[in-house]
Amino acid sequence: QQSGPQTAAALAERLELSPAAIRRHLDALVATGVLAEVEAKPSVRRPRGRGRPARVYALTDAGRSRFGHAYDDLAATALRYLRNEGGEQALVAFAEHRAAGLADSIRGRLADAPADSTDQQAAVVAEVLTEAGYLADIAPVGQGTQICQHHCPVAHVAAEFPELCEAETRALAAALGTNVQRLATIAHGDGVCTTHVPRPPAVQVKNVKSVKSVQNKNTSTDSTAPNSTGG
Repeated sequence: QQSGPQTAAALAERLELSPAAIRRHLDALVATGVLAEVEAKPSVRRPRGRGRPARVYALTDAGRSRFGHAYDDLAATALRYLRNEGGEQALVAFAEHRAAGLADSIRGRLADAPADSTDQQAAVVAEVLTEAGYLADIAPVGQGTQICQHHCPVAHVAAEFPELCEAETRALAAALGTNVQRLATIAHGDGVCTTHVPRPPAVQVKNVKSVKSVQNKNTSTDSTAPNSTGG
């Protein structure tokens, strides 16, 4: 990374390996997406000569991601500055703006999900969250469904700025058109972010009526059954 794109010959000389050995390593790194073989750009120090252009190996975005970054520190510093300069209102406005994009993505996909199926709507939300890096799935529980996010790409920043989690919860509620409850968050030390989505009241009443109907039917059957012990 310090020297920029390098030829196989230059790397072999620098690492004191044979060109054949270094090419085997380079081929493996190219296959895994860490490096890419590109055409060398001519420069004043290295003008293009005759013949076939030299090929060099350069880091891909995936390769660069293996090195340390300070994105979390940068984001936290920016949010601290925003709060100091604009107050809590400015921080909340930023969190709401960020969450609004997530809500819009969810709304655009919910059109294909049945409005009376909490499980299917929650499944759509989980798909959108997974695409955004949250690695989410669902688990039907009692009178509702839980959306479980097994990863949070902003967990370190959200630990200091819970406004991000709060805005995200409100965005989920707005997109689904119902009140949701955040039960746990990775930012606060839990193993997973869990959000409970209740079933609509009409569906809950329907389920209760169905259960009572079955119970009444069973009771009626028992009361009219002949007495097998009678003389």
